[in-house]
Amino acid sequence: MVSGHIFHCRRNSWPAEEYVGRTALQLLDFDGGAPPEQAWRRKLNSDANLLKEFSVTFMEAMKMMTLGLRLWSYVREEASHGRKAPIDPFTKERCRPSASQGVPLGGMGSGSISRGFRGEFKNWHIIPGLCESSPVMENQFSIFVSRDGGNKKYSSVLAPGHHEGLKKKSDSGISSWDWNLSGQHSTYHALFPRAWTVYDGEPDPDLKISCRQISPFIPHDYKDSSLPTSVFVYTLVNTGKDRAKVSLLMTWANSIGGFSHNTGGHYNEPFIAEDGVSGVLLHHKTAKDNPPVTFAVAACETQNVNVTVLPVFGLSGENHVSAKEMWNTMAQNGHFNRENFSAGSSTPSSPGQKLCAAVSASTWVEPHGRCTVVFALAWSSPKVKFQKGCTYNRRYTQFYGTSERSAVNLVHDALTKYKLWEEEIEKWQNPILKDERLPEWYKFTLFNELYFLVAGGTVWTDGQPPAIDEKANPGFNQQKSSKRGTKDTKPESVKESHVNLTAEQIRDSDERSVSKFAAVHGSQMQEQTNGGLKSEEPIPYLISKDGPENVGKFLYLEGVEYIMWNTYDVHFYASFALLDLFPKIELSIQRDFANAVLYEDRRKVKFLADGTSGIRKAKGAVPHDLGTHDPWHEMNAYNIHDTSKWKDLNPKFVLQIYRDFAATGDMQFGRDVWPAVCAAMDYMDQFDRDGDGLIENDGFPDQTYDAWTVHGISAYCGGLWLAALQAAATMAHRLGDRHYAEKYKLKFIKAKAVYEAKLWNGSYFNYDSGTSSNSRSIQADQLAGQWYTASSGLPPLFEEHKIRTALQKIFEFNVMKVKGGRLGAANGMTPKGKVDETCMQSREIWTGVTYAVAANMLLHGMEHQGFTTAEGIFIAGWSEEGYGYWFQTPEGWTTDGHYRSLVYMRPLAIWAIQYALSPPKAILEAPKVNLMDRIHISPHMARAISEISIRKVAPDNRCFPSSAFKCEC
Repeated sequence: MVSGHIFHCRRNSWPAEEYVGRTALQLLDFDGGAPPEQAWRRKLNSDANLLKEFSVTFMEAMKMMTLGLRLWSYVREEASHGRKAPIDPFTKERCRPSASQGVPLGGMGSGSISRGFRGEFKNWHIIPGLCESSPVMENQFSIFVSRDGGNKKYSSVLAPGHHEGLKKKSDSGISSWDWNLSGQHSTYHALFPRAWTVYDGEPDPDLKISCRQISPFIPHDYKDSSLPTSVFVYTLVNTGKDRAKVSLLMTWANSIGGFSHNTGGHYNEPFIAEDGVSGVLLHHKTAKDNPPVTFAVAACETQNVNVTVLPVFGLSGENHVSAKEMWNTMAQNGHFNRENFSAGSSTPSSPGQKLCAAVSASTWVEPHGRCTVVFALAWSSPKVKFQKGCTYNRRYTQFYGTSERSAVNLVHDALTKYKLWEEEIEKWQNPILKDERLPEWYKFTLFNELYFLVAGGTVWTDGQPPAIDEKANPGFNQQKSSKRGTKDTKPESVKESHVNLTAEQIRDSDERSVSKFAAVHGSQMQEQTNGGLKSEEPIPYLISKDGPENVGKFLYLEGVEYIMWNTYDVHFYASFALLDLFPKIELSIQRDFANAVLYEDRRKVKFLADGTSGIRKAKGAVPHDLGTHDPWHEMNAYNIHDTSKWKDLNPKFVLQIYRDFAATGDMQFGRDVWPAVCAAMDYMDQFDRDGDGLIENDGFPDQTYDAWTVHGISAYCGGLWLAALQAAATMAHRLGDRHYAEKYKLKFIKAKAVYEAKLWNGSYFNYDSGTSSNSRSIQADQLAGQWYTASSGLPPLFEEHKIRTALQKIFEFNVMKVKGGRLGAANGMTPKGKVDETCMQSREIWTGVTYAVAANMLLHGMEHQGFTTAEGIFIAGWSEEGYGYWFQTPEGWTTDGHYRSLVYMRPLAIWAIQYALSPPKAILEAPKVNLMDRIHISPHMARAISEISIRKVAPDNRCFPSSAFKCEC
């Protein structure tokens, strides 16, 4: 909890009037047309510089040569099956990354489309795990203005014309359009989930225009936040003496990015809906049997606004009106023929042919008058299919059904409800935006980093079991198929409790928990062998018992370059955003991992780092991720190392469980996941080889820093383990499990003494207890366990002066000795004040880790250090003088600004800073009692624990009967 005095900040660091004239701002200040004071800003004529990707040193390349060869072989093997490997450093995008991103469109989990700050629609993430980064240049907004009886005319695409792909103006495609916007007097303002583009006298000197982009990302709203739609509200102000006829045009291609239009079979059709909503549907037939997508492009007709459409135009002029002819019609008339609404469906496209559609909205704006014109985009792809055959219904189908034509209802509701969405968004954001204690850069960066929950490849299902794709599973018995119903034809219900996997668990739950899908899918797996290993248990669809409201199941990628769902060691940092804004989703994810802990998958996997083989998922081990091509059924897509030997995953699971338990006060959640907590803790006994209560690392990168080797006891993993012991003991006490409360407290006492004795050097905790050249390095993340301890309202792990001393050391060395604190916190520094060059990860600045370190500083009253540390990420990643990583924040960068892994999950950890500033009510109001002091260790327990020899045994996975739980808060 931080103090109430003024934080380190610069007031008005991004004043709007430096980007837009004050007069224009005042004129547009009605109906939401003016951008807010706190927003990220860019001029439209700003250069979109190409980004610099990291490269390894010669020595690093030599060390990783054998890994590279194995990875190359694995990537090729996956490609032979038509799949993309989860990590593929060899295949580069056709479109090189540039500093051109902006706020993405739509809600969460239904596919996403990003929009660059200059107006281009790009980064198409409709099919899970696949991202087409190139912009579709036919997708544009344009304007046509006519004054003084037609003697004055202006026309332009509302985007600068210096885009790649635009050819000579003489052709019949989009290059023939008027690309007259220089962008010099136009600006972009971003405050996720909204963005404003202000055209201050471009292209008409007497016309002020604001385009406001709104998407339904609304905290705690588990319905509208799942909708694949976005609204574009145009505010027009005529400052001239003449009446102006203004026609706005939205054009859209029948494409989901890249060369998807080449498959053919796509068609368009016009529609007229209720409340003046009308537009065009674009039906897209995807490749490789992926579910189809239907776009709806529409505008809202009012008493002052007239809407017309051109259902189809092409680029070449063959078979359809050409793009040039379409443009000339608008330039001459300002609208299309109203008879086009009765045109019906177009002829399906031929392979290689790109179909486009146009929607026009025309209005008259009186001298010194104002007008609003509203467009909307929606896309309906009700089913999400993964590459190994499982298909699910998306979350929004709970409310709109599974027909692709629900795009009409989606776009209608967007056009009629967007003002209500904005009210909720402002109610959420205003308390933070108006908090004068906070730095300006922090306010808008906090919200804008949430872009990842839309653009990070998120999938949000309705929570029901999947259908099986018989083509992907040729041995599947169709008579046993658990086929899904739609909204109108409901499937046979699935019982609410989670899938139990062992005989003992099934007996304890009266055999009520195994879904039909798990039984069918498992019957296949029992017959399969892989490398001599037989699958002894069914692969489950982890059906979570979510309490009174099933909010569905949620996936988000580690990053668009690391295609693994819900990567747990990274979710440890990112999860603060979900816990704060969508806590039911966070608990659903935690239930998935709790169920996964108790599950074993004995299929054989080859680990690429050393070439050894092992089982895919060990019982008691927390999975690294929920999979790639068959999430929930085939976990641990990561195969560089054997993550069952990682030392951070299990403690991170326990810490997140306790934090969520404490923050939500959900006792039922605590009872449900407690068996998994015990199993995860007991599993770690095998890594305490000398019986001192503290786990040891094994001389390889066995934690989230998976290229940074650790020897013996480590500050990072050892600290996480200490925190997990305290959290587990406290949770056991609160749930009435006295045996485990005593057991974990005793271990904590022993481990704490060893940890401090072996690692504390007087000013910080050494990187590890080994004798390597970097064992005394200063790791920025060394107090990650204490960070979670403080975030959960638990007693500090160490004396306060040690915590603050270590954090101050990190601030002085890892932060301020790296470009004066303008880059964030370097992962490793030597005691001499140089960046640790042991490996590529030790020398990197990790964005999410920097935010986490800043949050930890704030939790311990170090406001100046905390905000200075976090500001380095803003300066390097988001400011005009930085590297151009806005809305694509990478995992990390080097001291010379070379990035690694764009669009990454971990930077969501900025919400840990907000969590530190405003802790949950349940933690703030919790009794100020040290529950660890209430745990009394009996002499019998002390003797029993001390006499236990450390054995490598399977974890204790017993489930506790409900009678064992007695709440003691």
